[in-house]
Amino acid sequence: MTTLPDPARFTHVTDWVFDLDNTLYPHHSNLFSQIDVKMTAYVGELLTLPRDDARKLQKELYREYGTTLNGLMARHGIDPDDFLEKVHDIDYSWLVPDPVLGTAIRQLPGRKFIFTNGDRRHAERTARQLGILDHFDDIFDIVAAGLNPKPARRTYEKFAELHAVTGHNAVMFEDLARNLSVPKSLGMTTVLVVPRNFEPTFSEIWERDTANEDDVDFVTDDLAEFLTAIVDVTA
Repeated sequence: MTTLPDPARFTHVTDWVFDLDNTLYPHHSNLFSQIDVKMTAYVGELLTLPRDDARKLQKELYREYGTTLNGLMARHGIDPDDFLEKVHDIDYSWLVPDPVLGTAIRQLPGRKFIFTNGDRRHAERTARQLGILDHFDDIFDIVAAGLNPKPARRTYEKFAELHAVTGHNAVMFEDLARNLSVPKSLGMTTVLVVPRNFEPTFSEIWERDTANEDDVDFVTDDLAEFLTAIVDVTA
């Protein structure tokens, strides 16, 4: 069940940290499915595999290494820049500008960050299409993380050190519960952004994180509505 924010849990927040894909834009936009298809094609071309075998390996790499990129680097020594450029060569017009979300983010008190396992260019293009790019102070991407993806603890610590983020004064929004475990342990308030009515248009069973439910403070299937409620109590 989705929950609206408790005013007392957000009045102290000075740093607002947002994952990008399937968090700042809704699951039903299906934008990430384009990236998913591109990653499968990349694996297939690299290793001369038929599509079904390439997709199976792609998901295996994702599960074992945190991202397909990390797995391909570890096993096959690929050029990360080449991978990131090719898998993010997508049609961003699938995203509908979200002025309500933009207004809510702009009015949040304090700093706002995008923290993504994607690259900066993808984050900028996505946020620009949504009409929210100018409301963020910075983007911490996979390159800034030293190509070490969430949920690695060191990646969160590197982000916190770079931007002087103190856990107890921060909140993190994510679409994967396992990526909220470390933020929770660092003292952050955690918000899980789920698909509308909890029914993703594309996802595998292994992407669901029931084992990490204790790391989630709030759940919402409407980020704009959730943030607007926060703005109403913190403004």
